Order: sequence, then structure tokens, then C-alpha cells
Amino acid sequence: MATPTFEQLLDAGCHFGHLKRKWNPAMSPYIFMERNGIHIIDLYKTAAKLDEAANALKQIAKSGRKVLFVATKKQAKESIENHAQSVNMPYVTERWPGGMLTNFPTIRKAVKKMTTIDKMSKDGTFDNLSKREKLQITRQRAKLEKNLGSIADLSRLPNALFVVDVMKEHIAVAEAKRLGIPVFGIVDTNSNPEDIDFIIPANDDASKSIDLILDTVCSAIAEGLEERKIEKLDSAEEGKEEAVAEAAPGKRRRMRKSDAKEAQAPKAEDDNDAPEAVETQSEVEKKEETAE
Repeated sequence: MATPTFEQLLDAGCHFGHLKRKWNPAMSPYIFMERNGIHIIDLYKTAAKLDEAANALKQIAKSGRKVLFVATKKQAKESIENHAQSVNMPYVTERWPGGMLTNFPTIRKAVKKMTTIDKMSKDGTFDNLSKREKLQITRQRAKLEKNLGSIADLSRLPNALFVVDVMKEHIAVAEAKRLGIPVFGIVDTNSNPEDIDFIIPANDDASKSIDLILDTVCSAIAEGLEERKIEKLDSAEEGKEEAVAEAAPGKRRRMRKSDAKEAQAPKAEDDNDAPEAVETQSEVEKKEETAE
């Protein structure tokens, strides 16, 4: 995972903030200067915060948990969709459905409805419906796919939320905070950073800026997923080695028992032979006495 350099952030336009009259005073620690009535973001702080957020997301992915990406603005839709799909994470690029996190069971019901419609079209039930009913169900399926298709694989609440414009997606941020879900966000000079757990101060309107930050973040997630796979393979190999090691002492014990039996067998023969030798000696002595 390579953090973008100062020059890369500068070329992407990450340093451009909003007009001075639109600023949020809480963003003052991340503002470098003002030029022509526009605030300039301190890119050294952007690089540091981006690195911190990327490392945190890497650990989340490494532990096998999900990150939900949210961006409903035009500049970020395509970028969010491409990057989230590349790391197999859920995303929302259409209107944020109210209560998506706080009322998650209801959202899951809507997703299940979508799968039920798919089953109907496969098992032949769909063919028995009238033309009007088919049209209504098809439209309903298309609407569900548009709004919820990207979160169809999200079977439980996500463990983190990544938001491109925290001001525009304030409902999503509020729901995440209410449930204690950590929020990662690209925060511009007009936004309030207080509700964001991992702040990335940068331009959230330029597509190049958004794309560069998402590329860094998703590269970290991909690394976390790869490390998780390697750990699983290593643990599986260790399990096999332990199984072999546990089986080996049993074989040794069986071998020791067989060796003991073999060792005892000759002794038993010697013990049986010993009385015969004693008897023959006594007989010889008796013979000698009678002979005298």
C-alpha cells in the first residue's frame, strides 16, 4: 500500500477547498491558507490522515468484515462503483434509503423479495401470471435492483462506513453514529468533521481527487484481504502438521508395545527351559548317589 505523494495529491486537486464564506470553523486545523477567497487544504495533513484511514481499513478487511461505501453525487458514483466492486464490498450510489442501517431487517426483506422474484422467473411461476402482473413485478424488480442491488450480499450490518461527501450523506453518517459504526469520510472545508472517526481532509467535488483517495483506500483493503487468505492457508497447513504430529506418538506407542511383547517372549522361553535344566541336574546327582 503506497500513500500518494504530495505532488500526486496536488495534481489531483485535493488541496482545493470551498469559498471562505462557506467554511466550517471546525475544519481550521486542516486549512493551510486562503487564496482568492478559496481555502487551501494542507496536503501534508491529508497524506497523514489518508495513511491512517487506509491502515484502519486494511485491518477491518483482514478480519473479514465489510465496509459500506456511500456516494450519491455524480462526480463519485462511477468511481465508488468500480472501486467497491474491485474489492467485493457493498456500496450505495443511488438515493440513501432512510433507515438502511437503523432498520436493517426491513432492508433485508426487500432484498429477499428481489431473490423471490428471481426464483419465480426460474421455476415457471412467472409464466402463469397475467401480462399486467408481469409488468408490475418486472418494474418492482428493476426498482429494487437499482436501489438495493449493490448491497444484495450484505447479510449483516457493515463494520465501517466510507463516505465521500459527509455533508451530503449526513443521514448515513447519523445512522452509523447511532449504531456505533466507525465512519471514514472525505471531508471538505465546508463540512463538520466532528462526527467522523477517520477524517480525510480533501476536495470532495473533483473526480480526480475522489478517484485518487479511493484508489489508495481500496488498495489497502485488497492487501488486507490478501493477507487474510495467506493466514488461512498457513493455519490450514499448521492444522495438518499438528494432526500428523498427534498421530505419530500413537504409532510409537503401538511399536513400543509390540517391542515389549517381543522382548518378553524370549524370557518366557528361558523361564520354561530353566526348570528342565534344574531337573536334569538333580537326576544326575541321584544317579551318582545310587551308584556309590
